[in-house]
Amino acid sequence: MRAILFILIIAVLAIIVALATGFLDVNQIRGAKAPQLSTTGNGITAKGGQTPAFDVETGSVSIGTKNATVKVPALVIHKPDQNQAEANAGNAM
Repeated sequence: MRAILFILIIAVLAIIVALATGFLDVNQIRGAKAPQLSTTGNGITAKGGQTPAFDVETGSVSIGTKNATVKVPALVIHKPDQNQAEANAGNAM
């Protein structure tokens, strides 16, 4: 039960973020109307009514490739023999 509740909370937060950032735009284009209710000796009858209509626009994400030059740092490894030889050469001066 906790897992379902957690998933619902995450889904609601994702929708709120999509609306706040403009990735999802919802506009109501037709309002709702309640049906006309009437009572008779046989019961209650409903006439008419209208469901609301919405215009939903979503953002788009495009994925592509491009060539780029990336500078990679050079890695120089000194063996222990070379380190001692350099240290001795520095001390001799």
